[in-house]
Amino acid sequence: MGAFGRNHLRVYRELALSHQNSPDPIRITAIVEPNPDQISSLSWPADAPYPLPPVFESVDALLSARAHGDVYVDATSVCVPTTNHADAASALLESGIDVLVEKPIAFTVSEAERIVALANRHGRILQVGHLERFNPAVMAAEEMRSHPMFFEAHRLSIFTPRALDVDVVLDLMIHDLDVVVHLAQSPVRKVHAVGLPIVSSKVDIANVRIEFESGCVANFTASRVSTERVRKLRFFQPHQYVSLDYARKDLLVIDVSPDTLHSQALFEELSRGPSSSLPLPPGLLMHKPVVKDEEPLRLEIESFLESVRTRATPKVSGEDGSRALALAIQIHEAISEHAHRAGLQRFTV
Repeated sequence: MGAFGRNHLRVYRELALSHQNSPDPIRITAIVEPNPDQISSLSWPADAPYPLPPVFESVDALLSARAHGDVYVDATSVCVPTTNHADAASALLESGIDVLVEKPIAFTVSEAERIVALANRHGRILQVGHLERFNPAVMAAEEMRSHPMFFEAHRLSIFTPRALDVDVVLDLMIHDLDVVVHLAQSPVRKVHAVGLPIVSSKVDIANVRIEFESGCVANFTASRVSTERVRKLRFFQPHQYVSLDYARKDLLVIDVSPDTLHSQALFEELSRGPSSSLPLPPGLLMHKPVVKDEEPLRLEIESFLESVRTRATPKVSGEDGSRALALAIQIHEAISEHAHRAGLQRFTV
């Protein structure tokens, strides 16, 4: 279950409570958790529509009970450490169970390919937990997308011992990689990357520059040794600048009117310098689209359950997760190449 699995459990529990009288009720039928301390520390609320479900020590134990008709399972959230994603997801998919697997989809590209192949072979729903795709600010930004040519992403976090089984690229940056690749809608042409371990044995801070076949360029900075928390993405496209704050679920857009961009009035206003009383020169329009303050994890799980019911392709498919992982691995290779070239062999990932 782990730390983030508790959040999944909370959301499923809330949905079960709110759907008690729905034609599509939701019920938590099982938990897999080998650590008894994790279970004993769970506080199951009094208003839950049913008692704490049975707890199994392993996926195999769950599947055995299911095979004997002792428990019913249609869909699962896989929140184990990344290095265990492939084994857990594969066993569930092979047993005919739909899977929402936390990001990244797997630890290696070959593991990701195996998971996707199993989902396709058994006709199962496979969704990858790239949570930021369900951030209301990102969903609003999708509607603004026209022809993005430059992205800048910053994701900084204070150090915690969580998720040290992977480096900062797979832990943090992969969120932005998935969002930017989704918005850029172009194959990757070239990757430049620098990364260093600071307090762990893996890369804790990284800077990446990606060029896409479309001519679009994206810069990424991710750190898990920062003194502040920052989660922001900006992108530029013809006559428009879009800035979003993941944490605040906030979106800011500045539009430039092509008709006034080269006008004499705009030139004269800009020539006056910063003493102008106008907040923006003529032809520039700043606005903040309405963004609903909804929890991304709840939206993600609701979307997953809708795919389970309708058998529709998930918003973030296994192929999407594999593509983001393959790019992260390519970044690892670029970091290693740079470390070797810079004489930093002991820092090679």
